[in-house]
Amino acid sequence: MSKLGIGIISFAHGHVNVYAHQIRQFDDARLVAAWDDNQERGSKLAADLGIPYSPHPEDVLSRPDVDCVIVGCETNRHADLAIAAMEAGKGVLLQKPMATTLADCDRMIEAADRTGVWFSLAFQMRHDPMNQKMRELVRSGVVGRVGTIRRRHCISVLFNEGFVTGPSRWHLSAEANRGMFFDDAVHVLDWLVWMTGQMPVSVIAEIDNVLTNVAPDDTGVAIYRYPDGMFAEVYNSSVTLAGENTTEIYGDRGVIIQNHGDAVSTVLTPPGAIGLKLYELEKGYLGWQDLGVPIPNSQGERIAGVARPFIDALKAGEPLCCAREGRMSVEMCLAAYRAAETGTRVTFPFHENS
Repeated sequence: MSKLGIGIISFAHGHVNVYAHQIRQFDDARLVAAWDDNQERGSKLAADLGIPYSPHPEDVLSRPDVDCVIVGCETNRHADLAIAAMEAGKGVLLQKPMATTLADCDRMIEAADRTGVWFSLAFQMRHDPMNQKMRELVRSGVVGRVGTIRRRHCISVLFNEGFVTGPSRWHLSAEANRGMFFDDAVHVLDWLVWMTGQMPVSVIAEIDNVLTNVAPDDTGVAIYRYPDGMFAEVYNSSVTLAGENTTEIYGDRGVIIQNHGDAVSTVLTPPGAIGLKLYELEKGYLGWQDLGVPIPNSQGERIAGVARPFIDALKAGEPLCCAREGRMSVEMCLAAYRAAETGTRVTFPFHENS
């Protein structure tokens, strides 16, 4: 069987390099070529991967041995480069968030529909065993009707001088990336889309800087209300030094608690820590049940976990997260910003120009 040829369109987002190093180890895929508008970064990382670098994206997109490209440029440039790839007949694995505007999301959806090429978003939370187990439990009805979901997803990058002043500083640009809540809370919002299979009906939120002033925002809290009345509370901060509790799911027949599920908590996992536990009303005599799902050694391990499902999904012709799902998390995030900016409850569907 011939190997799938994978090209890289920008190393701006660090996750791309993690995926690439995983793909090098596969026997059914190979890295072919890379482009980056930062010649120093692009040529160095391409050399580290043992593939040619070009300062012209068309050199990668025109290669017949490239089946799919990983697009990792700045978020506001996703649409132009992803559409160029699709129009060149190349599949696209797009780094999150899908875009900074719903209009750009719609442009990519139209291009994916028109060209018929494979298109997917890269969200590592969908491939984490603890998340997969929680989804299985909720969807099988083990906890009954869910009344509340709380999810904390935090990082500490705004305390990192290298992140703030180095090549990764584009993440802090309102033009390139909207805000840090937009950049990182979108993981949780996609997780909610994947977990519930539906959109909320409304959101209230607070998003602002609370400990720093280097980015448009560093912390946010959003509460979504769903058609069946369920609450989903999302807490995201880029200025969290340590953490433990990650997910709480409260149903009328049971409760699920996940610990050590984000970057700042995984690195501080104590010996014997329980990653995922379940309480069932009908088995109350058991107390908390340790579900025995291992805690990853690092957040980097979770990020690296995207690569294998990506290649498998590309071979099967099925996306990991389709374009329309990718739009849903962007819509949820933009609506939260509107709610925070206006101090009002914002309803869905959300229209960014209204």
